[in-house]
Amino acid sequence: MIRLTIRQMEYFEALAQTRHFGRAAELAGVTQPALSAQIAEMEDRLGVRLFERGPRAVDLTEDGRQLQPRIEAILESAREIETLTRRASPPMQGRFRLGIIPTVAPYLLPELLPELRRQYPGLSLELRETVTQTLLDETALGKLDAAIVALPVNQPGLDADALFDDRFLLAISDAELGAMRPPVAPENPVLERLMLLEEGHCMRDQALAICGEMKPVAMANFAATSLTTLTQMVAHGLGVTLVPQIARGVMETIPGIHLVPFSGDAPSRTVALARRRGSTRGAECAALAETIRSVVASGDAGKR
Repeated sequence: MIRLTIRQMEYFEALAQTRHFGRAAELAGVTQPALSAQIAEMEDRLGVRLFERGPRAVDLTEDGRQLQPRIEAILESAREIETLTRRASPPMQGRFRLGIIPTVAPYLLPELLPELRRQYPGLSLELRETVTQTLLDETALGKLDAAIVALPVNQPGLDADALFDDRFLLAISDAELGAMRPPVAPENPVLERLMLLEEGHCMRDQALAICGEMKPVAMANFAATSLTTLTQMVAHGLGVTLVPQIARGVMETIPGIHLVPFSGDAPSRTVALARRRGSTRGAECAALAETIRSVVASGDAGKR
């Protein structure tokens, strides 16, 4: 009898989804050699090749493609068993794994976490802060129960419920304020000095979309992993950057920074809660979404 472990099937799922050994290992939380060894052992036990290893990419073989839906069904059943064990407890009790993007986490969590503790004292929240694609991958694989990200969410097997609209402001330095009369038009040449977050952050793509036909020259020389770093760079005259409304209260405390609105229909993003389609934790995700909307509507998020 062929015996495969749940862990091997999880590694197969991660590699089939990412088509990259490095990303699959990161997603599975193991080293690349460990994942490669388990995939090789799985192929040896089955007596077939599951993946074609190319110099730059990995692809499923025909045998791998036929096996993929069966493995996904087994893993789905295993996850449902894990979830069913929680049903004996009241809603929003026990472990809940939540992902959140870095351009929301520092501004929402200081108000959200105390409110969740107040409403659901039995909830054990586990947080994961990283870039959008990683959060979506981990949610699709069941490593996270839900993720707070910005729309759009195009990941197969995931649904997303809108939480709030978050308009963008332009962060400029003291020196720039005198030469600029707000509100800022989207075609203003100052956006050519726009500094961006590093590749992988969804706000980078949103910033480039706002610039339209402009090609920000500053992005070739400057990039950062956090909004705080970007705004410090702005304060020292290195360029300008975008700040979401939810971060306004925090960013306005940075010396030398001014936040000015855009003219007309201000550019914005929609923040949403992504979850696996058909998840048995749908009711808990709905309760979490309602709490987040309430916190944001109160106007407290981002003020600290």
